[in-house]
Amino acid sequence: MLQSLVVPVLPTIAAELSVSAGAAGWVLTANLLAAAVLTPVLGRLGDTRGERPVMLGILTAVTLGTLLAALTSSLPLLLVARVLQGASYGLFPLSISVLRRELPRERLSVAISMVSSTLAVGGVVGLVATGLLTGDAGDYHRSFWLGLAVTVLALVLAAWVLPARAPTASGRVDWWGALVLGAGLVLFLLAVSQGATWGWASSAVLGCLAGAAVTLTAWVLLQRRLAEPLVRPALLSDRRMVLPNVAGLMTGVGIFTSFLAVLEYVQTPPEVAGYGFGVGVLEAAVVYLLPGGVVGIVVAPLAGRVVTRIGALPTLLIGAGCGLAGFAVLALLRGAPWLWVAAGLLTQLFVTIAYAALPTLVVQAVRPEETGVANAVNSIARASGQALGSTVAVTLLTAGLDPATGLPRESAYALIGVVGLVSSAAVAMVSLVGLRSGGGRSPDELTDLEEATARAGEWSPVPGLH
Repeated sequence: MLQSLVVPVLPTIAAELSVSAGAAGWVLTANLLAAAVLTPVLGRLGDTRGERPVMLGILTAVTLGTLLAALTSSLPLLLVARVLQGASYGLFPLSISVLRRELPRERLSVAISMVSSTLAVGGVVGLVATGLLTGDAGDYHRSFWLGLAVTVLALVLAAWVLPARAPTASGRVDWWGALVLGAGLVLFLLAVSQGATWGWASSAVLGCLAGAAVTLTAWVLLQRRLAEPLVRPALLSDRRMVLPNVAGLMTGVGIFTSFLAVLEYVQTPPEVAGYGFGVGVLEAAVVYLLPGGVVGIVVAPLAGRVVTRIGALPTLLIGAGCGLAGFAVLALLRGAPWLWVAAGLLTQLFVTIAYAALPTLVVQAVRPEETGVANAVNSIARASGQALGSTVAVTLLTAGLDPATGLPRESAYALIGVVGLVSSAAVAMVSLVGLRSGGGRSPDELTDLEEATARAGEWSPVPGLH
């Protein structure tokens, strides 16, 4: 919610703070860069120090950041606030660690699916809430006050219900590794998020990409030399982790291309552009996005039961099918309002179901003491996909501007639909590759296999997926 609630009000932020649209865009970028740096460190801290103190620390930092965002009218201070809010990305991997530790196996898949699906639902809630609070040219600070209320509630509930347990892993946090990884991710995400503004062939973008390649290569070499690395290099190259990370990246692309396409298209005045419906931010959020959020809330526990019944990879394939159908509507149809509602529903189902399946794939692939950091890596993949998806969508809309109207041509939305189709097809291919490699086992079969190998004296991954 904290990530998406600023998306509809970026023009308002630029106007109220008297800054350019490019400068206001850093409100999104700063949050994403902070998440890239902090998430793997927080995941590892949760594994080695315990989830409860780390999650309470995260929520405290996010509360302070959200309070600052609600009070300040200074762009530099707003960026500081968004950096503090970026710590919130660390909550998800630690939540999965808590579930894996506390729940019996027959409840685990449903619980993981419900918690993971709140990521997709929360994105819609943030957009709708912003529409409700700022639809009539309201102050953008209202969105942050709502965010503060939710964050304080989360902090109180976490302090009340989170159990205090001994850490699952021992050892120290590789701070040097965290620094190098963070630098590499920042360089990569800077290039991705600012490519449309700086120019994809600019020296700044190319330099960031080259620097990211060098830095991340150095990080892998550094991790191989350490007895207690931040992330085991073998974990990143293991097919059981590569598949959900690729799927997470492409699902992230899908969610933001859908959000931006729907919001931009339905607000376009038809009398000027020849397409669109001329609705306001409030109607765009409530009519065209809220139905997908409501359906996501209903589907999340059902998706968890499907994961339990047939396995995570078949469930992921079902989600990809929803994405293919939804983005096909955006690419080929688009004429009537009900088609955009249907497209929003289908793409939201894609993200909700995919997010329900991905953490189970990660949990099945790693040792219990690596649950936090492994899900943190998957969270970074999702965030990178979101940055890539939003940048591609903005680039296509900007490149497709009609000089006569100053608005994007309708063909730009067809291309965005094609991008979404490609992302959904990639998730489907990942699912099929995993199934062909023998990864279609149900969670019960996987747990039985882990328990048998544990009794034999060692943890063993599922055979056939190396």
